[in-house]
Amino acid sequence: MKILVVGGGGREHALVWRLARSGHTVFAAPGNPGIAKDAECLDIGASDVEALVAVAAQRSVDLVVVGPEAPLVAGLCDRLRDKGIAAFGPGADGAQLEGSKGYSKRFFRDTGIRSADFEECTTVEQADAAIDRIGARSVVKADGLAAGKGVTVCSSAQVAREAVRECLQAGKFGDAGARVVVEQRLEGRELSVMAITDGVRYAVLEQAEDHKAAFDGDEGPNTGGMGTVSPAAWASAELLARIRSEILDPTLAGLRKAGIDYRGVLYAGIMVAGDGTPWILEYNCRFGDPETQPVMARFKGDLGEWLLGAARGELPAGDLQWDSRTAVCVVLASRGYPESSQNGIEISGVDQFDASDDVVVFQAGTRVADGKLLTHGGRVLGVTAFGDGTEAARRVAYRAVSKIEFDGMHYRRDIGARGKVDQ
Repeated sequence: MKILVVGGGGREHALVWRLARSGHTVFAAPGNPGIAKDAECLDIGASDVEALVAVAAQRSVDLVVVGPEAPLVAGLCDRLRDKGIAAFGPGADGAQLEGSKGYSKRFFRDTGIRSADFEECTTVEQADAAIDRIGARSVVKADGLAAGKGVTVCSSAQVAREAVRECLQAGKFGDAGARVVVEQRLEGRELSVMAITDGVRYAVLEQAEDHKAAFDGDEGPNTGGMGTVSPAAWASAELLARIRSEILDPTLAGLRKAGIDYRGVLYAGIMVAGDGTPWILEYNCRFGDPETQPVMARFKGDLGEWLLGAARGELPAGDLQWDSRTAVCVVLASRGYPESSQNGIEISGVDQFDASDDVVVFQAGTRVADGKLLTHGGRVLGVTAFGDGTEAARRVAYRAVSKIEFDGMHYRRDIGARGKVDQ
């Protein structure tokens, strides 16, 4: 098949890498230097809907796979389907599950899916009252898309009120923060569960555990993700069955009841309480980043056939197949991330690994200038490694990390080992 992957980050690199290994001809828009090794990169922005539709038609692609959330919310898949082009991703109606935190919370409430108590607020006064009612340990979320940075997990009323004012008064997230959701803070352990669906049936990908806080020990501000491990060894078969029956099944039923033909990824962020009960935190309407990196590293078979089947409303029969080993992804970020990043810093050591090393380095925030690989974003690389179990995979991953350098390189040392730090 000829497949166009929209996007240019680590998630898209992992998708392109896996699709290319099934023999597909892959294009990427805009792509990145790592993606360029497996695909033809097109100089088109991921949010340029009209140009993406035009190039998909010009290149006669069989399938478009949309990586980022913004073009999904903007209706890219609707436009592609109007032109008779198969698209993997929900239309604008389904993408509101991610595009609006308030919409998703109301969806959970109306479909009976277990989720935290919440209030939607457009004024500081409303939000302060919500904090008083819900409690000091709360979560403040910008309603719209904020590139994974619009969530503040609060341990005091003061922190919550400051987060509210950053959104509603200071305009930190622009229009995305003109409305906020204040919700109860859930306690437990997070799990990322992604499912490929054709709108009726679904196939669950191997689960992963993300590490969102910037620093070791889950300290510091939330980021888009500093690393992840797949599978999460602590997630039991009983827990996964409950996530299917109590979260995924009612989600698809609720979407169909609302008249939404959802074809793409349902990515559920789950909080598992101390008693083992799964709660939905939020949905993303696309593959997770960096969860996709270790999940695609472990995927076996033809990913393209599964994505095309979902896009056509004809999910293939059978089960997804997986490498039995564990994969750990360690994100290497720029100094200052997530608040800022340093671009144009030379990176060394990326090209020294091959398949025999059990290491794949997925590029996220990179560019090439004068033949040199440079930083170009907050999250720069996703060093992904295999091992027979989490500890073995961690050792391989951190050995690989030690061979890569750029000024200001920042990473967590406890990915896959809550509370443990490699020396």
